[in-house]
Formats: sequence, C-alpha cells, structure tokens
Amino acid sequence: MVSGVIKLDKNNINKFNFWQDHSISYLEMAYRTDKIERVDSPDGYGKRTGQCGDTIEMFLTVSGDQIMSASFDMDGCLNTVACANTVVSMIEGKKIAQAWELTAADVIDYLGTLPSQDRHCAELAVGALYLALSDIRETKKSPWKKLYKKH
Repeated sequence: MVSGVIKLDKNNINKFNFWQDHSISYLEMAYRTDKIERVDSPDGYGKRTGQCGDTIEMFLTVSGDQIMSASFDMDGCLNTVACANTVVSMIEGKKIAQAWELTAADVIDYLGTLPSQDRHCAELAVGALYLALSDIRETKKSPWKKLYKKH
C-alpha cells in the first residue's frame, strides 16, 4: 500500500460498501455511544429480547409528564444499536404521550437504510420503550413500588 492510498481487494471492499450503503442518520445512530448507560433508579424501565437473541434495556427519567432523559443498555448487533439510539433521540425531551406514538416504522424511516431483514431491531427497540412507558404508568399508580424495583 502506498501512503494515503488504500488497495481494494475482496477482503476489504465490503468495509467500503458498508459506509456507502448507509445513510448519515443510520451511521450516526449505529456508532453513537453517549446514550448507552444503565440508570440505577429510573422512573421507567423496560427490557425486551428479540427472536434473534438481541436484548435492549431502556431507562427513562421523567419530570411530571416529560421525559427528561433516556438511555439504554443492550446486547446485540449494530442494527440494534442504531434502532435503540434512534428511539432515545426521538423521545428525549418529549411528553410521555408523544413517546407512546412512536412506532417501529418511524424508526425505520428515520434510519433510511436499515436492512429489511433487520427491521425487527426497530420493533425490539420500540417494544423496550413501551415496556418502560408502562413501568412509568404503573409507578404513578403505586409510587411505593419504585422503592422495591431492582434492574
């Protein structure tokens, strides 16, 4: 390899196709790491495992009816990371009622280039969100339960 020039062969050509085959939105969400965080005492918690074995845990902190912060932890592929990051970025700062309106199709549309065989990753991320939102609803009905939660 000459300095500054990359020799393309069958071993590295797929790496370049990957970057060219995806939208900026997908790449940003797939490689974003600032929202991967476990929260000790969230107001809302949801954990979901998909058929593929990927798992997402969603953590929400609220004030009144507004989502102040959202984060996640996960064990899965790059597509799952992209979908979880997209969910978090789309709901943070929104009202809880607005977060309930988020769909897997919204996540897929935002990412633009999520492979069709991996669209279940968007459903997984939104499903974890819905579980966290349900947890908020249950905690508001019985606030004392938050003291006994362990995640």
